[in-house]
Parts: sequence; C-alpha cells; structure tokens
Amino acid sequence: MKAVLCQKPGVLEIVERPSPGTPAPGWVRLAVSHVGICGTDYHIFEGKHPFLEYPRVMGHEISATVAETGDGLAMAVGTPVIVNPYLSCGTCVACRKDKPNCCTNIKVLGVHTDGAFCEEITVPAGNLYAAKGLSLEAAATVEFLAIGAHAVRRSMAAAGSRSLVIGAGPIGLGAAIFSRIAGHEVTLLDTSAERLRMAADRFGFQSGIVANEATADAVKAATDGDGFDVVFDATGYGPSMEKAFSFVAHGGALVLVSVVKDDIRFSDPEFHKREMMVIGSRNATQIDFEHVADSIAKGLVPVDKLITHRTTLADAPRDLARWAHEKSGLIKAVINVAG
Repeated sequence: MKAVLCQKPGVLEIVERPSPGTPAPGWVRLAVSHVGICGTDYHIFEGKHPFLEYPRVMGHEISATVAETGDGLAMAVGTPVIVNPYLSCGTCVACRKDKPNCCTNIKVLGVHTDGAFCEEITVPAGNLYAAKGLSLEAAATVEFLAIGAHAVRRSMAAAGSRSLVIGAGPIGLGAAIFSRIAGHEVTLLDTSAERLRMAADRFGFQSGIVANEATADAVKAATDGDGFDVVFDATGYGPSMEKAFSFVAHGGALVLVSVVKDDIRFSDPEFHKREMMVIGSRNATQIDFEHVADSIAKGLVPVDKLITHRTTLADAPRDLARWAHEKSGLIKAVINVAG
C-alpha cells in the first residue's frame, strides 16, 4: 500500500506500507477512490493541530469501493461507498442517545488514527453508506457537506427564516447551501470580498457582507434592524464567534459550527434579552450523510463548482504544500487515488 505520510510538520512523502490484509468480522477493506483535502489536513501539515501524534496518514473525506469483507458481511466487491470517518465506541452516553457524532471516545480517521491518503483502508461496515449513483468524486464531498447539513438541522430554523453564515470557506458554503435547501433566506459574511464574489458567481448567494468596522450596520440594514433568525459561525475564530451573538434576532439562534481551544465570552444581558439559543454542532450523523447524498443526486448541490482543484496521490505532497498557502480561487481540492 502506498500512503502519503505527514512524517513531521511541513513534510509529506510517499512511503510503502503493507496491505491492511483481511478485515476483522464486521469490518470492510476498501479500495480508496477519492479523498477531499480538508482545512484540518492543512493544519496537520503545518503543525497547527494541537492533539495530533506524528507520523499520521491524513484524509477523512472519503469515497471508495469494497475490496473485501470480514466474516458476517454480505457486501459485493466493487460496491461504491461513502465513508463516515467518525469511529464511535457505541457504548458511551452520547452513543446510547444515538449521537455517535459526539461520542466521548470518538476517533476520526486521519486525525486520531490513520486515514485515507493511501490506496486501502479498513473501516467498520456501519460507517459505510451507499453512494446512490453518485460519481466517486462527488461522493468524496459528502462528508464535508454533511458538517453544514448537520448544523442546519441542529438549528431547527423554519423555512422562511433569515440566516447568516459567517465564513465563506468550504464548511461555510456547505452550511449556506443546506440552509438554502431548508428554505432559508441566506446571507454570507466574510472578511474576503473575493470569497463573497465566488459565492455569488458560483452558487448564487447574492446577499453578502464584507466584515469590517461597519459590519453591525450592514447586518441591521440587511434585516430591517431585526438581526438574523439564525446565525451559523463557520470561521473557527474566537472573536468572530463572540461578535456573532450581536447579529442574532430576538428569539433567534446561534449555531457554532467550528470549534476553538479558547473560551468564548458574551454579554449575558444581550444574550438574555434575546432569549436566544446557542447551539453546538459537531461532525455529522448518518441522516446528514444521506441527506447530502440525496441532495447531490437531485442536482441541488453544484459539486462541480465546489471542486476547484484536483491532484493525484503521487502529486499530493507537492500540491497540498502549495495549496496550504495559495488560497486564491481554492474551495475544495480532491485527490484522485484510484487514478
């Protein structure tokens, strides 16, 4: 097996690894087809991930085909699948509540354990979902889009709600797309005018606000002074998350899609007078993966416009290092492992 290893921060190389071999009962050996490059992967490459142990095979946005099954499974070789990379324990308080996405012992492929920047991996059969006629390249976008779809579902915002998505990167765009699918009136906010233009030109999000000293006034102007019914912060930036509280309408909700290490502080009087909800959104569950796959199949998600960069497994060390710094025009990069 060939794998792209992060030997140490800033260094990627192709090394030979043995095949994972016959999978254990209930597990499946997969031939990796495509893998998306996530913001987490760039952070791992740059040595900015706080809890990762090196070396690590990255990659958690995965499509694949079945190569071999363990005992007790009847999945045909060659079946195309989408991989849920969140390996849960099945027994903790979250898992018992059918919330494996926030399992107390969760392991994420490519972060806590080796991922799919390689030719073959083994995963539990329960983490595989049918690709439902999607191309294998499109199937590799399901995981990152499911993050946004899960956040929208967590918001419980009704159709017709006015939503604000802060951060027009891949996760923010996913949240915006699924907010629109949910029937919301979507506005994007970002520090980059270029990103907002791309969101308008590629995805039709014409309502955009450039973050600057006049942001608060722009939010009031966009909502007749009311604020937004639901705000999604997908920046992973503490000051932005704190500022987002003030953009929420009375009776509205703030969904924190990204996570930061530091404490988040807010004004209790402002929070209480709104009687607003603050909702954490972590990873995604099977229902979100299936909603995304179905939405792509129905033509509601322009995957061809989300994927802006492509590479191969052999060229990934060079290209990932370059794209970690050259962000202009980049939304989602995908590695074609199968060739």
